[in-house]
Parts: sequence; C-alpha cells; structure tokens
Amino acid sequence: MTFPILSVIIFSPLVGALILLLMPAERKTEIRVVALMTATFALILSLWVYIQYLTLDMTGYQFIEKYSWMPQLGISLHLGVDGISTPLLLLTGVVMFTGVIISWGIDDRPREFFAFLFLLASGVFGVFVALDLFMLFFFYEIAVFPMYLLIAIWGWVKTREYAAMKLTLYLFIGSVVALVGALAMYFESGMGTFNMLMLETANFSPEFQKIWFLPVFLGFAVLGGIWPFHNWSPDGHVAAPTAVSMFHAGVLMKLGAFAALRVGIMLLPVGAQYWSWLILAFATVNVVYGAFIAMTQNDLKYMIGFSSVSHMGLVVLGFATLTKDGMTGAGVQMFSHGVMTALFFAAVGMVYDRAHTRQIPELGGMIKPLPFVGITFIIGGLVSMGMPGFSGFVAEFPIFMGVWQVVPWVAILAVISIVITAAYIMLAIRRTFFGEMPKELEGHITPISVMDKVALAMLSALMIGLGVFPQIMVPMVATGVENVLRLLGGA
Repeated sequence: MTFPILSVIIFSPLVGALILLLMPAERKTEIRVVALMTATFALILSLWVYIQYLTLDMTGYQFIEKYSWMPQLGISLHLGVDGISTPLLLLTGVVMFTGVIISWGIDDRPREFFAFLFLLASGVFGVFVALDLFMLFFFYEIAVFPMYLLIAIWGWVKTREYAAMKLTLYLFIGSVVALVGALAMYFESGMGTFNMLMLETANFSPEFQKIWFLPVFLGFAVLGGIWPFHNWSPDGHVAAPTAVSMFHAGVLMKLGAFAALRVGIMLLPVGAQYWSWLILAFATVNVVYGAFIAMTQNDLKYMIGFSSVSHMGLVVLGFATLTKDGMTGAGVQMFSHGVMTALFFAAVGMVYDRAHTRQIPELGGMIKPLPFVGITFIIGGLVSMGMPGFSGFVAEFPIFMGVWQVVPWVAILAVISIVITAAYIMLAIRRTFFGEMPKELEGHITPISVMDKVALAMLSALMIGLGVFPQIMVPMVATGVENVLRLLGGA
C-alpha cells in the first residue's frame, strides 16, 4: 500500500482547523504557531508531489487513490494529479503558507480566521486532485462557502457585507448551472458513474455536447472571472482581508478556470470546438477591458482586482485556442498569476496597514520606509507586464502564439492589454513608492516584520525562478495539455 499523499494533503488543513477550534481563544500565540505548522506541512507535501512528478515520466495521472464511497450511485473518492493540476497543488501550498505568515498580526479571533482559511484550502486542494465529478463539486462548494464568512467578518468594514453576498450569489448560481450540466452528463452516459476518466470515454452525441458545453464551462468560469460574469471579483478582492485576497485572486479564480477545463473542455470536446469562438470573444473582452478599467482606478486594491480579471482572461484565451501552445501557456499562467497576485495583495496590505489608505493619490515616497515592499512590488509589476526573465513572459508568450495560430487579429487586439498593463503598473509604482511622501504620513510608516519579508521573498523567488528556468514547469504542463489534445482529437 503506497502512502495516500493526496488524501493527506486534502485533509491535513481540515485537521489543523479542528485542532485550532478546540484551542482556547485567548491562547493567540499558540493558535498562530499551530496554524503555521499546518500550513508548513501542507506546503512540504505539495512540494514533494511536485518534485516527484518531475522525476516520473510525466504522463497521465499519478499518485492515484480510489476509495469507494457510494457505489450504488457510482461516487468514489478518486484522486490523482496530472501535469496541469500538480503546479496548482504547489501554488495552493505556497499561498496558504505565505497567507498564514502575513496574517500573523491578526488579533480579531485568529482561531476562527485560520480555521476558516484552512477549510477553504482543503476545498481547493480537493478540486485540483478530484477525478470524480461528484467529489469535484463537493470540494468546489467547500472552497466557496468559507469565503463568505472570511470577507463578511474580517473584511473591509465599508463594503464587506455587500461584497461577500455578491461573491457568494454569483459563485453559487454559476456552480448550480454547472451542476445541472454535470448531472445531464451522468444520466446521458448511461454508465452510472461520476468517474471522470470513464466519462471521457462516454462518446456523448455532438448535439448533447453543443447544448451542455456552455452551461458547464461558463458555470465554472464565473469563478475564473470571465466577462460578463466578472463583476463580483474586484469587489470581493477589495473587501477581503489581505490573506483572503491572496487566496481569492491567487488560487480561487484558478479553481474556476481549472474546473471549466477539466469538466467543460475535457468531457465535452465537440462542444468545446463548436463554441470556442464565443469563449475566445469573451476572453478577449476580459483581457482588454480589464486592463483599461484597471488603468482608471485610484484604489490600489481595485487596480489589482481588475488587473486579475484581465490576466485571468489570458488563461481562458489560452484554453479557447484549443492548441498546444495556447493551453500550455494558460496552464503556466495560472501558476504565475497566482503567485503574482498573492504578492501584489500582500504588498498592498502592508502599505495599507501602515498608511491606512489605499488611494494612490494619497500615497507617495513609500520606497524609503518600505524598501523591501517596493522592490517586490516592482518585481510583481514586471511579471504582470510579461517581461522576459520573469514567469509572466514564460506564460503569456505561448498564449499569444496559440491565439495567433487560430485568429491572428485577436492576438493583435489582446496584445494591446500588455501596453495598458505596463502603463498602469508604472504609474502605480511611481505614485505609490516614489516622489514626495505626504506630510501626514511622515514618521508614521513602521518597517515590516521579518515574517512579512520571508513571504514577499518567497513569492518573488518563485516568479524569477520560473522566468529564468521555465523547464521546471513548462514540460510538465505540456504533458497535461497533450492529454487534453488527445481528447479533442478523438472528438
């Protein structure tokens, strides 16, 4: 019997959450230590899976586990990772670990805060490794539910209730629509199973696939921030506390894109080919519109929120090309964007905690008291612009190559977003970190802690490492994409 590492990765945050809830609320230091130990354990295991997957022949699903749960309905806890989900597993471990470090100073009910954060992490891990359609939905809902509480209780007082409710309604409606599509697949297949590896061989009729592809793909893609269902996302980013913003943009939006690929494109390949032009159109609007709206924002968090909508549009754009280059780029972009937004929200959180404002015109000269924050924010900016030598370039260049192979004019249109992104990132860096510091802020900006520096350094190192050594991830993602292309070719 091999060690059930994927089950341990999924359920270790849940165990951590239960231990935290059993601890006395006033033991805040011990609560933080237990939270850090739980996050470190999950990070080490997800890193181990990543390294092990690199050393394997990187074909198909690895670390497979299967436990029968409700055999009469064909439901089992069926787990495994491929070249696309393995980097996302590592991304979740990284964001969970850095999120705990950055939330070290939370004084308002840290026990419940970390418990809900770990419940969220458990659901995210589950979606990325589920090979059973029912269990994928089960973990998907577990990931969405704690988001409401984390924003409504610990979020920004001005908008937290509105943002939390808006986010929850959008995501639940999207997931219900996708669930109806999943049930249609279950009954149409006649196999009596939710096993996605078996459903891949179901040979659904072209008419069935054309009818059900859009509800399934768009239902999940709501969480990926696809236009025109993206409206919940920037509000959710802004209202959430720092660690939750990191999770929300860094990991949760990838959940939507991943599930849209895993269930929509891989189980309904004919439908994907039939509707790819529409998904391509939506994603192009995402990319360009998101960049233009980000440029008009004065609130740093809103700017990054709309920037996320634009960059997630690139992921969907890559998927919609149905080409090896485009989809490989999209897979790498999910990891790169996850690390980049986690870094951005962490840096903005540190500025806000000290200046008590996120309004760009009210900031300035932050590089002197917060040099480490400024430097890492600039690194994130270079990734966002797709600069060679950083992870953003490794991800975005193949996406544009894939789009060019399918519809060259869309690639030309989408490239506009890179110019706009460079403009708003440069402006934000200049206005926030350089120039004169406002008089009312002078002497009030305290330095960041060593733990904050560790989190920022870790996120920066990942983006530079992937940019300089793309071979640590690109071939892995490409193997996962080959499986998707096999299903599309066999359609």
